[in-house]
Amino acid sequence: MTLQQVSLRTQIWRKKPITPSTVTSSEGLERSLGTFTLMMFGVGSTVGTGVFFVMHEAVPDAGPAVIISFLLAGLAAGLSALSYAEMASAVPVSGSTYSYAYATLGEVVAMGVAACLLLEYGVSTAAVAVGWSGYLNQLLHNLFGWQIPNVLSAAPWDTHPGIINLPALFLVAMCALLLIRGASESAKVNATMVVIKLAVLLMFVAIAFTGFNADNFSDFAPKGVAGITAAAGTIFFTFIGLDAVSTAGDEVRDPQRTMPRAILGALGIVTSIYVLVAVSALGTQPWQEFGDAAQGEAGLAKILQDVVGASWPGTILSAGAVISIFSVTLVTMYGQTRILFAMGRDGLLPSMFAKVNPRSMTPVNNTVIVAIVVGALAAFIPLDYLWDLVSIGTLAAFIVVSLGVLILRRTRPDLPRGFKVPGYPVTPVLAIAACLYILSGLHWYTYAWFLLWLSVVLAFYFLWGRRHSLLERAVEAGLLSDEEVR
Repeated sequence: MTLQQVSLRTQIWRKKPITPSTVTSSEGLERSLGTFTLMMFGVGSTVGTGVFFVMHEAVPDAGPAVIISFLLAGLAAGLSALSYAEMASAVPVSGSTYSYAYATLGEVVAMGVAACLLLEYGVSTAAVAVGWSGYLNQLLHNLFGWQIPNVLSAAPWDTHPGIINLPALFLVAMCALLLIRGASESAKVNATMVVIKLAVLLMFVAIAFTGFNADNFSDFAPKGVAGITAAAGTIFFTFIGLDAVSTAGDEVRDPQRTMPRAILGALGIVTSIYVLVAVSALGTQPWQEFGDAAQGEAGLAKILQDVVGASWPGTILSAGAVISIFSVTLVTMYGQTRILFAMGRDGLLPSMFAKVNPRSMTPVNNTVIVAIVVGALAAFIPLDYLWDLVSIGTLAAFIVVSLGVLILRRTRPDLPRGFKVPGYPVTPVLAIAACLYILSGLHWYTYAWFLLWLSVVLAFYFLWGRRHSLLERAVEAGLLSDEEVR
């Protein structure tokens, strides 16, 4: 049967079979990651963005009730994390939610999810790199009394316009070089940076509590429930690390046991740190001050300087932020390259995306392409326009993985699972409901940009991807039957 003879509806809803080879073959990538290093991937790509600079965006919306926003985002992420843990143990391959959607919902849905993930990882990496340059300038100022001029550290359309954000571009380039060297090397560097990051944040909590003033919480929710929900939507993208863990399926030892443990362990560490830092930070100053420009550039460092009356704590925090935000950028770039690898392997992108360097065992082509695109975004697009686009992609991915658990339990109850969602089916349903609730708080223009991007990706799929799909070719060649891909 030729492609022209197959109905479009039949083709686009075909599902990728889950076979023993699916969950054992690494497809050219090296299985070198264990539970601890993988858990540090999740923490590394999560802790940093939410506390080092996104509070500047979230606190003006929610006031002191941003603590509830963090908990709300953490609850939705936690419920979704349970679904991620089950899916990762059942389908432990690279590609994250894209691969899960391909196995449970069909090819066209997988392509839509891929659009969400590429947006989520690409824009997140750029946004984090932009924020990193603010802490680098704070560190340079404290150490040397000098900083990179605004003209070379701000985007053309920023609040204080510049020509190019060179520090952000430099960070992306450094991460790309490290990723090209290899996954295990990147994981070791990331684990070291995560330990430094957590130590610095615990130092912040300890010092900030010495200046704690309960009166700062008196006007707890100045903008009501709407403000809390809007802040939760902004914050939610910081939980991208839970998805980042699942992008490493082809490079993990004993993935059916390792991946669920890493996902749940990362969630526990991340949520605890977020709440501690948010409470201590809000106790040191009125919530209105979080909207100041200085708070956006290096907010936590400024808070410590105000509490202590000296620059040394802020210098230590800025140094920790420079190191730790490097790890966020490193892991989110890693996640995007592995999603592109999975799509290339499935034939939905050109074959160059599925090529692995024989020496480093990494997809070098993907890393270079991601670095170029993300570097351009970071260098020329201001931070304020990026946060909510990442959240909408993350939320959409979390909804799909929870829905995938419900579907896979019905269609493949026999599939071996190293972890099962407790409280099924209530837990995945609650996860979907929580994500939908947070989505309701995002601005209309975020949806407009998201739908535009989704339309571009789906247009590419209908014009090129579906004609080159390896699943379709396998059916045509008689290697798979229609029953196997329904």
